[in-house]
Amino acid sequence: MLVIRDLLITAMHNRELVSTVAIIQKCVEALQENVTQNDSEHVMHRFKEIIIRVLKSLQDPRALGQQMTNAKVTRFLTDFRDDMRFNEHAAEILIRAGLVNLSTFDVALAQYMESTPNCRAMNMAIMLVQNLLVDDRTNQFISEHELYHTIETLIKINTHARQPPESLSNIIDMLKHHQENTFFSDRTPGGPTVHIHNGILQVRATHYEDPPGLMEKTDYLIREWINIYNSQATGRDSTKAFSIFVHQMNMNGILKTDDLITRFFRLSTQLCVETVYRTMTDQSLSGNHLRSKCYNTLDAFVRLVALLVKHSGDSSNTTTKIHLLNKVLGIVAGCLLQDHEQRLAEFQQLPYHRIFIMLFLELNAPEPVLEAINYHVLTAYCHTLHILRPSKAAGFCYAWLELVSHRIFMGRMLAVTPQQKGWAMYAQLLIDLFKYLAPFLRNAELAKPVTMLYKGTLRVLLVLLHDFPEFLCDYHYGFCDVIPPNCIQMRNLILSAFPRNMRLPDPFTPNLKVDILQEITFGPRVLNNFASLITPLSFKKDLDNYLKSRAPVTFLSDLRSNLQVSQEPGMRYNIPLMNALVLYVGTQAISYIRGKSLTPNMSTIAHSAHMDIFQNLAVDLDTEGRYLFLNSIANQLRYPNSHTHYFSCTLLYLFAEANTEAIQEQITRVLLERLIVNRPHPWGLLITFIELIKNPTYKFWSHEFVHCASEIEKLFESVARSCFVQKTAVQAEVYTNMMIDFNAFYFAVMGCLF
Repeated sequence: MLVIRDLLITAMHNRELVSTVAIIQKCVEALQENVTQNDSEHVMHRFKEIIIRVLKSLQDPRALGQQMTNAKVTRFLTDFRDDMRFNEHAAEILIRAGLVNLSTFDVALAQYMESTPNCRAMNMAIMLVQNLLVDDRTNQFISEHELYHTIETLIKINTHARQPPESLSNIIDMLKHHQENTFFSDRTPGGPTVHIHNGILQVRATHYEDPPGLMEKTDYLIREWINIYNSQATGRDSTKAFSIFVHQMNMNGILKTDDLITRFFRLSTQLCVETVYRTMTDQSLSGNHLRSKCYNTLDAFVRLVALLVKHSGDSSNTTTKIHLLNKVLGIVAGCLLQDHEQRLAEFQQLPYHRIFIMLFLELNAPEPVLEAINYHVLTAYCHTLHILRPSKAAGFCYAWLELVSHRIFMGRMLAVTPQQKGWAMYAQLLIDLFKYLAPFLRNAELAKPVTMLYKGTLRVLLVLLHDFPEFLCDYHYGFCDVIPPNCIQMRNLILSAFPRNMRLPDPFTPNLKVDILQEITFGPRVLNNFASLITPLSFKKDLDNYLKSRAPVTFLSDLRSNLQVSQEPGMRYNIPLMNALVLYVGTQAISYIRGKSLTPNMSTIAHSAHMDIFQNLAVDLDTEGRYLFLNSIANQLRYPNSHTHYFSCTLLYLFAEANTEAIQEQITRVLLERLIVNRPHPWGLLITFIELIKNPTYKFWSHEFVHCASEIEKLFESVARSCFVQKTAVQAEVYTNMMIDFNAFYFAVMGCLF
C-alpha cells in the first residue's frame, strides 16, 4: 500500500491529473461492480480495505487533497448510467469512509428518484437511510441533515403513490419513530433546514460560474460598506447610511434576483474571511490590536447582514426575514466547512466565531421587528450549530463550545417558558458535544487540546447545574446514554441536579426513612422516548410479553445474546439498548406495584417478572456487561422521586440476593467510584450507599473485598465514621457546606466561561 501511495503522490507531482482521476474512477467502479450485501469472505473484505486505502491516500494534501478527491468520488458515484451504479452497499462503504460529499450525493439521488421511475434508486435510498440513520444509532458523523433531500423525496413518494412499496412505508414509519429522539427533524416545506442546506450547497458547488464582474462589484460594495460602518461620522448608528448603500446595491444589480443575492453573500463572506487571514499574518499586529482590526471588517459585515434581515420584506412579513437569515447562516457554515477541509491545521476559528456571535447579538436586540422572529433565530442557530458540530468541524470545536455556552444564547434557549421550546434543541447540541468527546474519554486519550475541551464541558455543566437544574433533570437519560461509563464526574454533575423548588432531605440524617418521604410518590419527567430504543421490535414484543406473563420461557436465556453485539473487549454490549431496557423495566415495575396500591420497597419489588430480568442480568452477564448494567441502575439514583426510590431498592436487593461475592463487589465499586470523585454527589447515590453500609441486613463489613487492602479498608472506615456517629452541629452542616462549596466554585469559574 505504501508503494501505491508513493506512486500516486509522484504522479501528482508530475501533474498526471488524468491518471489519478482515472484511478479514482476505477476504484469506485470496482466497488460498485463487486460489492454485495453478503460479502463475508476474507478476500472480499481485504479487497474493500485496499480500495478504501487507495482512495484515502489520495486525500493526502501532497496528492489531490480531501476536497478534490471527495468531489471526484462523488461524481463517479452519482453517475447513474445503468443498474450497476445503484449499489447501496458500495455507496455506504464510501460514505462511512468519509469519501463522499454528502450534500452533493443527497441532491443527485433525490433528483434521480424524482425524474426517473427507477425502483433501484428508491431502494438504494431506502437502504442508505435505514443503515446510516435508523439502525446505526451510535453514528456521530452522519445525521438526517446530510440526507435531507433524499428523505424529503421518499416522504413525497410515499404520500402521493397509490400503492407505495411496503419497504418504503416501513422506513418512513421507522424514521418517524427515530425522530422522537432526534430534535432536529424539521419537516416543514421551506423550513429552516432546507434554506440552510441550500446555502451550504451554494458554497460547496464546484461547477458554479458567477456572472462576469460580480466578484469585482461585491468587492467594491463590501469595502465601501466597511468604510461607511467604521467612519467616525456614521459610527455604530449605520441605519441611515444603510438606505443609501441599498440603493448602491440596486444600481449594481445585486438585488435583482434571489440567486444574485445568494452569490453576493457567499462572495462577501469569503472576502471578509480572506481579509482576516491576511490581517492575522501581519507581524506588526498582535493581541488586542490584531483582534480590533479583524473585528472592524467582520462587525461591519455582520451589521450589513442584520440590517438586510431586519428590513427585508414588509414589517409584518417574517417569512422573508427568516429565509434570508437561514440562507446566510448556511452560506457562512458552508464557507467554514470548505475552509476547514482546505486549510486543515491552518484553519482559523476567529472570523466564523465573530460572525456567528455578533450576528446573534444583533438579531436579539430589543426591537419589535426582531422580537417577532426571536424563536426562529434560535431555531436557525441551533440547526447551524448542529451541522457544524465538533465531529464535522473539529477545528471549530472551541469556538463552537463558546457559542453554545454563551450566556445570552444559553439564557434564551433555556428560558423557563410554559412550552420550554428551546430545551430539546439545546439538549441535542450537548449530545453532539458528548458524542465527540466520547472516543477520547473512553480510551483516556486526553491530549492537551482534548483536556481543554473536556474542562470547558465540565464548566458548562456546572453552569447548567446552578442556573438550569430542571433542564438537566429532564434530559439526564439522553446525556448519560452517550457519556462513556468511565466519565464519573461528568455524569455526577448531571445526576446531581434537582428541581429548584425542592429542598433535599439531609442524607446523613440518622435513621432517615426514605419510604415515608412525600417526594418518592412522584415520578420524574424524562423527555426522551427511551422505549423506542428497545429494538428490534420483536425483542420489544417478547419483553412486554414476559413482563405480563413470564413467557416466552426462553426470554431470560436469550437476554444476554440480545444485548451483546461483538466479542471485542470494551465493545461487547449495546449500551443504549442496555440503558433503555433497565429504565423501561423499572418504570413498568413501578406502574405494576402502584397498580396494586402498594409502595415499592424491598418486599414488593421481589419475586416479579421485572426482578427476574434484573437478577438474570446480574448473574448471567460477564464482568463488563454487569458493570454496564449496574451503571444503568446507578444513573437513576438522583433526587427524591419514584425512580430513585425503586432503583435504590433494586440495587440493595441485588446485593442482598447475590449468589456470589463478585456481584456484591461490583455493586460496591459502582457506588463507591461515584462517591470518591469531587462533589457534587447525587442524593440517591448517597442514601443508597449509606443504607448499604449501615444496615446489618446486608452484612457489608463481613465481605472479603472490604478488607482486601488497607487503603480500601481505611476508605470504607472513613465513610462509615461520617455515617454512624451521632449527629453533631458540625455534621449537620456537612451537606449544606457541600452546596456552599459548589456555589463558590460556580462563581469562580463564571469568569473563565464568559
